[in-house]
Amino acid sequence: MAKITANHVRVSILTVILYAYVTVVAVTARVLPSHPYVNGQEKPIAKIYDTSKYGILQLGNGLATTPQMGWNSWNFFRCNIDENVIKETADALITTGLAKLGYNYVNLDDCWSEPDRNSEGKMVPDSKAFPSGVKALADYVHSKGLKLGIYSDAGLYTCQIRPGSLKHEYDDAALFASWGIDYLKYDNCFNMGIEPEERYPPMRDALNSTGRTIFYSLCEWGVHDPALWAGKIGNSWRTTDDIEDTWESMTTIADINNKWAAYAGPDPDMLEVGNGGMTYQEYRAHFSIWALMKAPLVIGCDVRNMTAETYEILTNEEVIAVNQDPLGVQGRKVDTYGPDGCYQIWAGPLTEQRTVVAFWNRCSKPATITANWGAIDSILLPVSPLKIYGSAQVDAHACEMYILTPVIARSAT
Repeated sequence: MAKITANHVRVSILTVILYAYVTVVAVTARVLPSHPYVNGQEKPIAKIYDTSKYGILQLGNGLATTPQMGWNSWNFFRCNIDENVIKETADALITTGLAKLGYNYVNLDDCWSEPDRNSEGKMVPDSKAFPSGVKALADYVHSKGLKLGIYSDAGLYTCQIRPGSLKHEYDDAALFASWGIDYLKYDNCFNMGIEPEERYPPMRDALNSTGRTIFYSLCEWGVHDPALWAGKIGNSWRTTDDIEDTWESMTTIADINNKWAAYAGPDPDMLEVGNGGMTYQEYRAHFSIWALMKAPLVIGCDVRNMTAETYEILTNEEVIAVNQDPLGVQGRKVDTYGPDGCYQIWAGPLTEQRTVVAFWNRCSKPATITANWGAIDSILLPVSPLKIYGSAQVDAHACEMYILTPVIARSAT
């Protein structure tokens, strides 16, 4: 008869991250070596997760060891912002519990300033929209335990024709620091044809010179492949043009950002979850893939008036934990098949020898998507001859996310 021996083997467990519950399914058993990413001490063993260019964002200000989380005004409000909207948003981040989950940046985008600098050459807040000034607004946001971000441009003007910071970097950085700013989104309009590699470093130096710790978000649109050079300049850098609130825009941007999985800090733009242009399943996929890619989770909807579905997506703690996993290695697309490659498997390594895997159905009909766990595992840990397949029923344009977690089990002989 069979008996339980004292020998131990590793068992990979699938922990499915659903938006209502968590289930566990055992899929395979084998001996695993040490995970190559634990503590970031060893180099990866396969190109699919090559992090040879990876570093914890080399700006040197101690920020962005995990992707930034917060809110930005642009996607929903565009130029229709004022100090009451910002204060109410800060309040809503607290009352909804979003702040406790890590959404702690409250970021002004374009249109916060007057169209011209003052007689002293300084930027001035729009007197109608921000009559109390940005310093008072920062004080209010800070009183809530949150951080305030602001927007400028590495050109003569911002995209909405407000003053840019080109050739004004030190003056503007000092002004932002005096106001208590914690985050700068730095855009790329009206750049005079000057290479971004020349325009973005001066603001880094200016921010560092203030003595205030300010998150530096480069919004270069991916024009000059900033992943190749921006790691020593900013805390994050945009890899794409602006996202739009459509399925086509979101999926296109995901594919472009996927190219830069070997680098730390790529930013495929803000979340559109809750703005009305996509379905629940599409928004759910959007949030899941952004989390897996270690993209910034910066909310772009009106958090004062969220639907229950929007709240459910944005507050999924398991998915947020994937995004904020301290290993910090970007997940990516590892397999595609089916009509036009619309059955997709995305995956990435996590701490504690875990792996996150997402089934993404980009077809217009529900489908059963199958992942070859042996193939995925062999990419990460190429020692197993087993060929184990797992399938999930996935709705059209939906995504189901899983975590592979090694556990100890006894083998039967």
